Amino acid sequence: MTSSTDAVTRDWDGLTIPAAGTYVLDAAHKRVGFVARHMMVSKVRGEFNEATATITVAEDPLQSSVVATIQGASIDTTQGDRDAHLRSPEFLDVEKYPTLEFRSTGVKSRRGNEFVLTGDLTIKDVTRPVELQVEFEGVGRSPFGQDIFGFSATTEIDREEFGLTWNVTLETGGVLVGKKIKIEIEGEGVRQA
Repeated sequence: MTSSTDAVTRDWDGLTIPAAGTYVLDAAHKRVGFVARHMMVSKVRGEFNEATATITVAEDPLQSSVVATIQGASIDTTQGDRDAHLRSPEFLDVEKYPTLEFRSTGVKSRRGNEFVLTGDLTIKDVTRPVELQVEFEGVGRSPFGQDIFGFSATTEIDREEFGLTWNVTLETGGVLVGKKIKIEIEGEGVRQA
């Protein structure tokens, strides 16, 4: 299809992509997850259960943008005590800083269905640039008549750069919590009328 006001999809550089417009993250089809090293020997996985995002797909797809908000208190590693600690002032301090924010600054490059989305991530009022490796998963229409597209994204941050410096030195060497945190996002964007 060619781009028009009622087109659902369009062809662009060998890809079928969504029509230009405003899309929101579908709360029922998203995962905002993370992976952290634990005691230098294993990984702990968790996610934020509450997150919203507005994705503006531009006529020129490389001018598209994203604004996202994550509710810090919705962190979930399936361990109540650990989650309470992560919400505390030693980590996210959700009473003082209830949200984590992301605002894109550009689409830097692409290969096939893979893109690099640059942006600013804010945690505890500390903002740092990040690069998300984004994979465009496809576009379609749901059985409910909604125009949707799927995506996944990953990046890695150094948590200490955002003021998340709490740790414990282990007797055997190393630390309890690794500095590097991998962020994993899966989602569907739903077109707004």
